[in-house]
Amino acid sequence: MQDSDIDQTLDVRELNCPLPLLKAKQALNKLAVGQVLKVIATDVGSVRDFKAFTDQSDHELLNSFIGESEYTYLIRRG
Repeated sequence: MQDSDIDQTLDVRELNCPLPLLKAKQALNKLAVGQVLKVIATDVGSVRDFKAFTDQSDHELLNSFIGESEYTYLIRRG
């Protein structure tokens, strides 16, 4: 997926659980169905949180990237 395919980027670095997920939920609610949200986080708990959230919702976790100190998620609104 290219950056041009991303409709919104949400930077939640330095925020701790549950704030990254809460902010992502708010951002997803403002997107149209099918649009893609890119989330950049530093909270290690976000790996578990975003997987569980997308498993239990209509939203699709398209991809996730684990860097040295950052976690990036691409989520399509369902």
